[in-house]
Amino acid sequence: MLTGQCLCGDIKLEYDGPLGPIALCHCSQCRRAHGSAFSASSPIQKIHARFTAGEDLIREYESRPGKYRGFCPRCGSQLYSRVDAIPGILRLRVGVINEPLEKRPASHVYVGSKSDWFTITDDTPQFEKTERTNDPH
Repeated sequence: MLTGQCLCGDIKLEYDGPLGPIALCHCSQCRRAHGSAFSASSPIQKIHARFTAGEDLIREYESRPGKYRGFCPRCGSQLYSRVDAIPGILRLRVGVINEPLEKRPASHVYVGSKSDWFTITDDTPQFEKTERTNDPH
């Protein structure tokens, strides 16, 4: 069982399922949304996730047609993204998870549009776009 929460703690979640591969996304949308060089997320099965507090507080922003980013309106924490085309999957922002994950990122995606002020120095596989064309990162 994994637990997580936003920065202010108003929104809390539990996840009791497999955590998919962690992707570090360097696209301009993720950089803007997170105010950082990349976002870190993992696909999870929505059926195994539940919000234990604050689900009614979650706000979603449609960042492109059919893609939504869920966040806390109080502290601004990004919680997940989802796409209409894959309704059973959320891309959980792994920074909200409380427990140690004991797994490394599987890939850097959208490195073709990464920031010029950040240098990738690890040996994690890099992809110009995404590993799969339907990956909602």
